[in-house]
Amino acid sequence: MTEVAGNTLVDGRYRILRRIGSGGMADVYCAEDSHLGRQVAIKVLHRRFAQDQEFVERFRREAKSAAGLNHPNVVGVFDRGEHEGTYYIAMEYLTGRTLKDIVTAEAPLPQERVIDVGTQILEAAGFAHRHGVIHRDFKPHNVIVDEQGHAKVTDFGIARAGASEMTETGSIMGTAQYLSPEQAQGHAVTATSDIYSIGVMLYEMLAGRLPFEGDSAVAVALKHLSEAPTPISQWRPDLHPALEAVVMAALAKDPAQRWQSAEDLAAALEAVRTQIEAGHNGGQDTAAFAPIAMPADEATTALQPDGAPAPVLAPMVIAREKRERRWPWFTIGILALALVAALLYVILSGALTTEKREVPRVVGKQLVAARAVMERAGFEVPTERVRSSQPFDQVIDQDPNPSEEADKGSTVTLEVSDGPGTVLVPPVAKLPQKEAIKEIEGAGLKVTVDSEFSDKVKKDFAIRTVPPEGKEVTKGTRVRLLVSSGPEQVAVPDVVGLSRESAEARLRDEGFAVSVAEQESDAPERDVIAQSPSGGTELTRGETVSITVSTGRPQIDVPDVIGMNERTARSTLKSAGLEPVTQERTVTDPAEDGVVIEQRPGPGTQVDPGRQVVIVLGVLKVTEPPTTTTTTPVAP
Repeated sequence: MTEVAGNTLVDGRYRILRRIGSGGMADVYCAEDSHLGRQVAIKVLHRRFAQDQEFVERFRREAKSAAGLNHPNVVGVFDRGEHEGTYYIAMEYLTGRTLKDIVTAEAPLPQERVIDVGTQILEAAGFAHRHGVIHRDFKPHNVIVDEQGHAKVTDFGIARAGASEMTETGSIMGTAQYLSPEQAQGHAVTATSDIYSIGVMLYEMLAGRLPFEGDSAVAVALKHLSEAPTPISQWRPDLHPALEAVVMAALAKDPAQRWQSAEDLAAALEAVRTQIEAGHNGGQDTAAFAPIAMPADEATTALQPDGAPAPVLAPMVIAREKRERRWPWFTIGILALALVAALLYVILSGALTTEKREVPRVVGKQLVAARAVMERAGFEVPTERVRSSQPFDQVIDQDPNPSEEADKGSTVTLEVSDGPGTVLVPPVAKLPQKEAIKEIEGAGLKVTVDSEFSDKVKKDFAIRTVPPEGKEVTKGTRVRLLVSSGPEQVAVPDVVGLSRESAEARLRDEGFAVSVAEQESDAPERDVIAQSPSGGTELTRGETVSITVSTGRPQIDVPDVIGMNERTARSTLKSAGLEPVTQERTVTDPAEDGVVIEQRPGPGTQVDPGRQVVIVLGVLKVTEPPTTTTTTPVAP
């Protein structure tokens, strides 16, 4: 890895100020955009990856995916290009801390703050999902939070949009601690995979720890597949049970049992916020569960169900009667009767003072939340599973019914949905869109239709489904149907004026083939002077764009005309394709009179045709003879 030095000018525009971060794939620098006078973040791909087409493709896709996501909670991408054999992305520069830094320093975070940050992350996720982009690497390291609490999601480096299959089945990408079970197995990834990762982030913010940890990434991934996360309330007893239920539902192993969209999870968090703000906090005070220590030699007082003390017989110690006591058996009989009476009092008083409680209503709640409500009310909670069209783990009935009175400590049986059963996703590839929808809905599944470019499947015909055909899923699961919108149309970039190398790289970067022709012109050699089709025209990826490259003009040698008279010199220069310009200079040597004594450029210099050549002619300076004065003597 070669670091970009400070003050380096990247691509003639971005002046590096300092490095602000480093990752496994790229370094990030703070730089000044010299064109717009603003600070930007420049992500520069490590040079060791610049020759790896897979890494370059991921880097390109990050820029393209993120550039299309214009949202307040997504980091903006401004530009991309090449620099000294590697590639860069210019992004919005943000001040603040990563969510990981905040969690490390401050977790567990207040419940309202977790809901606030979580809903912002979900806003970004939902926006990306609606535009066909799955992030695949949601983690607190990729969320920047400013001093006002505004969160933005960055790093779409392994996001997938459209037809790219680089991170499809068989390829695991992401960070192990936040990886969904299907990613750990290399299975197809959907929006619910991002929901799982965001659920891990919510868990970490609330509990101050991750749901699964291990000695290696593989160990952690296996736990995501096989182990249930510890309830957050075990680490944090003050947690509102409804908030715990919402987060735990996001961590379901089966994608079909999770929240099915970022919007649904955000709405659930907002509902919990309303309960908390209204003061309906089902959390428990840890002090209420503190053990009370008593000296071992003190008598213990039992508590009735309502908390009032009930009499307990202290051990009866019968002293040995003195041998001179006259009625020992009579005394023993009296003591036995007293013992029986006391026992009867305890039994009868306990029976008469059994507390009655109103059975709360939990029908419609998730099992985790329902169990918490019942246990706080003092009831035992056995469950019975039944097939139902209601969501998995939702309570559909209870016995006794709500508002009935029952003894505290008695049983309230909950009838819990085991889901509607499972079906196989039907094969619909290459069916017309309407037929494909009919097949999926006929199997008892819901359908969301998304478009995807395809060079192989006709427009308005099904390409594939997510989950894939043959996958066993719960009835009522929403299946994503990808329908062909035909070959992708891409605007041809304008490359006139660029060098041949830059123009070819730009066009190939956009997915076009390039045809090159050469033509003599006044433009600098190897500059593009024309292209077909012109910039802005939309073509299918893979089509050919023709460019015409200047070869410049052929140069000629300046002939030697020194010593020639003016007429001959001018004729010689014009015959060579040059334009003579005459100047004069005074000379004293008669041999230089009327001939070329100097030329510019000099003989043998290569110049463009039509270039002016200055010839200097000697002009003899004529000197007059000195005047003689005769003096006549004057007679005295």
